[in-house]
Amino acid sequence: MCSSDLVRRHFVHPLWRGADSRVRRHNHAMPESAVDRPAPAPAAKPLSGPARALQRMGLDQPMALALHLPLRYEDETRLVTVAEARPGQTVLLQLQVRRSQVEQRGRRQLVLRTADESGDEVVLRFLHFYPSQVKAWAEGTWLRARGELRQGFFGREMVHPQVRAAEPDDPLPTALTPVYPAGAQLPQAYLRKAVAGGLARADLAEVLPPGTVPRGLPSLREALQFLHHPPPGTAMATLEDHSHPAWQRLKFEELLAQQLSQQQARAEREVLRAPVLTVREGALRDGLLAALPWGLTGAQRRVAEEIAADLARPSPMHRLLQGDVGAGKTVVAALAACVAMDAGWQCALMAPTEILAEQHFQKLVQWLSPLGIQVAWLSGSRKGKVRREQLAAIAEGRARLVVGTHAVIQDDVHFQRLGLAIVDEQHRFGVAQRLALRHKLRGQTEAGEPLEPHLLMMSATPIPRTLAMTYYADLEVSTIDELPPGRSPIVTRVFAESRRDEVVARIRDEVAKGRQVYWVCPLVEASEAEDMAGRSMAELANVTETHAQLAATLEGIGVGLLHGRLAPADKAAVMARFAGGELAVLVATTVIEVGVDVPNASLMVIEHAERFGLAQLHQLRGRVGRGAVESVCVLLFTQPLSETGKSRLRAMAETTDGFEIARRDLELRGPGEFMGARQSGDALLRFADLAEDAPLLAAARQAAPRLLGAHPEAAARHVRRWLGAGAEFLKA
Repeated sequence: MCSSDLVRRHFVHPLWRGADSRVRRHNHAMPESAVDRPAPAPAAKPLSGPARALQRMGLDQPMALALHLPLRYEDETRLVTVAEARPGQTVLLQLQVRRSQVEQRGRRQLVLRTADESGDEVVLRFLHFYPSQVKAWAEGTWLRARGELRQGFFGREMVHPQVRAAEPDDPLPTALTPVYPAGAQLPQAYLRKAVAGGLARADLAEVLPPGTVPRGLPSLREALQFLHHPPPGTAMATLEDHSHPAWQRLKFEELLAQQLSQQQARAEREVLRAPVLTVREGALRDGLLAALPWGLTGAQRRVAEEIAADLARPSPMHRLLQGDVGAGKTVVAALAACVAMDAGWQCALMAPTEILAEQHFQKLVQWLSPLGIQVAWLSGSRKGKVRREQLAAIAEGRARLVVGTHAVIQDDVHFQRLGLAIVDEQHRFGVAQRLALRHKLRGQTEAGEPLEPHLLMMSATPIPRTLAMTYYADLEVSTIDELPPGRSPIVTRVFAESRRDEVVARIRDEVAKGRQVYWVCPLVEASEAEDMAGRSMAELANVTETHAQLAATLEGIGVGLLHGRLAPADKAAVMARFAGGELAVLVATTVIEVGVDVPNASLMVIEHAERFGLAQLHQLRGRVGRGAVESVCVLLFTQPLSETGKSRLRAMAETTDGFEIARRDLELRGPGEFMGARQSGDALLRFADLAEDAPLLAAARQAAPRLLGAHPEAAARHVRRWLGAGAEFLKA
């Protein structure tokens, strides 16, 4: 619905509607019985192309339009003469068309021969044009053309300049012209008008009390007016790097809204009740520790005690457990589960993929079954009688620990007494799934008091401190920053695709030593689609072809194939053969990114490594180096390499530290992409940059508790303005 339709729909006065209906009755001599019946609602007016494009972009409300900021600006406030302009400059010229004709020079083009008031000539050349433009730009028409002036073969010319009809005495704009992000069927002129209308209608009144906003920053209205229409002479660098005070005001507002929302979530959770789960001496937890064939690291002991202290409190735990690949998060989660089960409660562990969930299941069964714990397994592939038996064991409380994929949150899963939920690789779940899990865990009572279970989230993608302070301000964060002893180092090598034969020869050497190899490809099968670099995706390696090639080249060596389109039973069979040593080489897609633990695997080859993100490369590399022998990760790349691709591969070669990888990944991708789907896949911060805006983040963190304590209504209005219903996603 376009803005004018919205105005008519919501703001037409009732008296005017009544007058309109009286006119209709009079003109059409309607019978009395028809007068008493309400007139049928008029059919909705179909949206125009630009209006539909606005709606698709979410720009159908005044505030959304007001916050749709320019990508860049064009200076149309100053005209120059042709004589003043220099080749290579982007200038605005006032020109009169002397001759207009369509010429055939290899291809049809519209050529306008023009001159300014002094008679100096410029050719305007258009390779794409409409018949209406030929008519509109007839001889004698005065135009304003903005573009790059260059010296052509026939004199000075502009190719595809921006042109509009304007007389010499027409006034010039008084501000820089904004250029907005736009989609198909959305001309800049239409978008500028829509944004101006939204800016005029948006409620931009100050809601923050005096002293909240850092000194020297303008009001919100002043900031937005400035950013949409900066005056001539504004330092363009301060607009481009977002350091201008107007930009700083928007960033502070956004960061403050996020901090308020998350601190509200923390405060709301403090008043909720959860089961008090205390560590019992000599019970399951001690039994598990005694049965483990290794001792915990100092970091594991520390975070296990942090979690135990949370479980003993009467309010729900909401903690993120993070640690590098192989840091030993699963055993810490198992210890937390033991505390819950010791206290007579059930525990659920949910993982994003069936492979990862099954790896957890196998480990936990191995550790806990000897201690008398029944572990249930739920996945999309488990159906029929077996699934019904598992559901009954969960509902009756016989299954004290439940492990599975998103199947854990399906409607037919009912827990008897759920006290702790553990979500692994939580950032890989969509918001809706995480919220469904939280809601499913509610509704239990003890002595008539409603209880909410404790929640432990785990991630092998370390979160840089500034990111954790912003995106997880409502969480407690525990970090395992120490790897268990005995883990072999991983050496990373970067090879061009032309050295593929050397890599295959290395595979033979590793297999001859009795070791195993992963070969990872980005695609399942070839496609004719174009990728971001313009290369045909059919040129890229795909897992099925690579498997066939390696199986033929490595004759006599078992080569397996694993990808996401295999049936779950087939995936499990391939993994079992590889884990058992029957297969020496596993050609796979990124389904092995997490949850695959084969200590005998010592070589990882990642084909087209430039196509993977840093975090994903680091996760894949972590599938080797899980035994005692030195392991190697080979990154095969294809030319040409983008600067981002070079930076990724350089980072992988220079460090195996997951926290340093995370820091560089944040620099390369930005916080929104780094965090994935915490808010439906959208970046939570549209304007702030955590790498640059640490002082504003600190100011927002300090202001939020003061605002919540002294001005709760202002805090609520501020959150509604910036986040609306999206505030709920921050709590997921």
